[in-house]
Amino acid sequence: MAMNRIFIAPTGDEILNGIVRDIDSPEIISQSLAAFPQAEITRIKPIPDIEHAILATIEVLKEQQPDLIIFIGGSGGGHRFSKSLSADYTHSALEKALDEYSSYEIYGKNGHMWCKLVIGKLVIGQLDIGQKKDTILLNVPGPYVEAKAAYGAFLKSMTSGLNLKEINRAMAEAVLTLYPDQTEQPV
Repeated sequence: MAMNRIFIAPTGDEILNGIVRDIDSPEIISQSLAAFPQAEITRIKPIPDIEHAILATIEVLKEQQPDLIIFIGGSGGGHRFSKSLSADYTHSALEKALDEYSSYEIYGKNGHMWCKLVIGKLVIGQLDIGQKKDTILLNVPGPYVEAKAAYGAFLKSMTSGLNLKEINRAMAEAVLTLYPDQTEQPV
């Protein structure tokens, strides 16, 4: 599948406010260009990890007829376990926006208390009579090594012709391989 128009959307107040430097976007851009040298890649301004802001961003990006949208960060849910941890809603926003999706949850084994990776298709309208364009949306975790591994697994799996569930599982397993002393598999 050709990816001609790709958008990268970093999430989180720590990125938006410049507290944490965004090193994930350059990595995602590099991997994307290696896989799709013809692609037009746009990194949008970081957005807060607030569900309605993410949904609004998806609506705006749909107008650009993208082939792929990658959300960085917002895959955790630490706030569900401890008030001291940040709130992450990218995964739940994606599940609301997508027409078809697959997700995997990883519990307490990868530097997070909980992480949810989502990949799916968003139908964005008619290309010609009777044809619809599917845009792939996915999220990768915020930690650099996890984002790099998950996106690399996405690219490898996608070009192998795997379905959404298989691609999603490969992404989760790529994150888990970073923690070899753990035996938990994605749920």
